Amino acid sequence: MSLFDKTASLLIGQEYGRARFSLAFILFFLIVAVGSIPGARAEIGEVASGLALHSAAYATLTYLLFSGMNGGVFRRAILSLLIIAVMGAIDEGVQSFLPYRGAALGDWLVDVTSSLLAGLLLCFAYPKAAQLAFGFRRRDLPIMGEE
Repeated sequence: MSLFDKTASLLIGQEYGRARFSLAFILFFLIVAVGSIPGARAEIGEVASGLALHSAAYATLTYLLFSGMNGGVFRRAILSLLIIAVMGAIDEGVQSFLPYRGAALGDWLVDVTSSLLAGLLLCFAYPKAAQLAFGFRRRDLPIMGEE
């Protein structure tokens, strides 16, 4: 198996789908935990803005959720968006209980918007990537859990 094949399997192959889905939740809990450390957000803010951090983090979580789910691309995108909306609300909710942090509706909107844009991109790019990597036509795109 070539390096390309191994990379494609890791990033979009169905054999690692469950691992990507689980990784999304692990990363989310790490994001919340690190964001809860006093002063950590301020230090990270010196490197990147809150907009950039939220956008990158939640777009990445969307990809991990999307690529780890069963079903068609639109179903995956919608479910990913819904999960991200809940994750973003939990993140902001936790921040509201911390005296040195604060919840912001704007941050949650950035989370959801990033997920929406990532989901739309994935709806079109994911089947093409699978076709290029594995030689499947769109209608033959394997669905995790089916043989």
